[in-house]
Amino acid sequence: MILGIESSCDESALALIEPSTGIIHAELIASQVTLHAEYGGVVPDLATRAHLDNFPNLLGELARQVPHWQEKVDTIAVTSGPGLAGCLATGIATAKALRIAHPTTRVVGVNHLRGHAYSPFIPNWIDYPGCVNARIAPYLPHLGLIVSGGNTLLVKIDEHLRIKVLAETVDDAAGEALDKGAKLLGMPYPGGPHIERVALEGNTAYHPFPVAAGARNDRRFSFSGLKTSLRYLLEKTDDATLRKHLSDICASYQFATIEQLARKTTHIWDTLGPFKSIGLSGGVSNNGALRDRFAALTKKLETPLLLAERRHTGDNATMIAFAAHLDSIGCDHSGLDGLSFNPSWSIDHDVVDQPPQTSR
Repeated sequence: MILGIESSCDESALALIEPSTGIIHAELIASQVTLHAEYGGVVPDLATRAHLDNFPNLLGELARQVPHWQEKVDTIAVTSGPGLAGCLATGIATAKALRIAHPTTRVVGVNHLRGHAYSPFIPNWIDYPGCVNARIAPYLPHLGLIVSGGNTLLVKIDEHLRIKVLAETVDDAAGEALDKGAKLLGMPYPGGPHIERVALEGNTAYHPFPVAAGARNDRRFSFSGLKTSLRYLLEKTDDATLRKHLSDICASYQFATIEQLARKTTHIWDTLGPFKSIGLSGGVSNNGALRDRFAALTKKLETPLLLAERRHTGDNATMIAFAAHLDSIGCDHSGLDGLSFNPSWSIDHDVVDQPPQTSR
């Protein structure tokens, strides 16, 4: 089995998977949303302290759900970047402590963004655990959109599971734009789900917010102008009008965010293909309107849409364990003494300090 540990930001998470059977024996997450809500965003020091409190409790719960799990684990896969330094360090310290207590296990570092990139393939692994690589092969090369509060990027996963960044944001991430827009509208943190809920009753054509998709050969996302446009609109809108048209404003703002994601994905599909599938992952991919837009897009392009399951869209440890199983090239194998955190670890930087010790 593989024990996954995730602590890149404000979610403390453990997962226990059995690669040979496709069974997820445990998925545990301790959320910090309430802790950070009053500050309107994640406070790194508070997040780090919360991880210190959460992991002992999660390990205790894991022991209750899967007695003697330590005897069944041969690999501990821990997020070692990118993310907040203190949060990453806490997860790595937990992994190393477990490795010292159980010397027969090995510990590997996993790139958090690679976990997101591969998460749309988790259902294939669950259904066909013994031949997951063969089942994934028909979908490669794969165009993956990772969209979250901290990251927005399009990546190519080729036939050898090598990852290349094709487009990324130059300022705010899409999730960040939604959260900041919600804050301007007086909504609590995290704001993206509140905008989605209110937008259900709104008119997406109420206000023409900018869709900064750029030219077809422009490989950049940009969402800072969208947020600025909302601020200018609110400065000219009185309270009565805002109350009357709040759902319309939310719908228009969300539409512009999603439309940029869809248009840029289309540009990359047209200019850098061919691809055999499109994937959607990351916390914002839980948004129903975004899923509907990409379902329509992939139908038009006549290509499969691979969606991360909703429980695997946010930061979770199952995707970390799965990435360690699927892709040893992307893992850090420097071991107990050499493994450290890398807050800016790029998704397309392969790290192999020593050969993989298990086969897929």
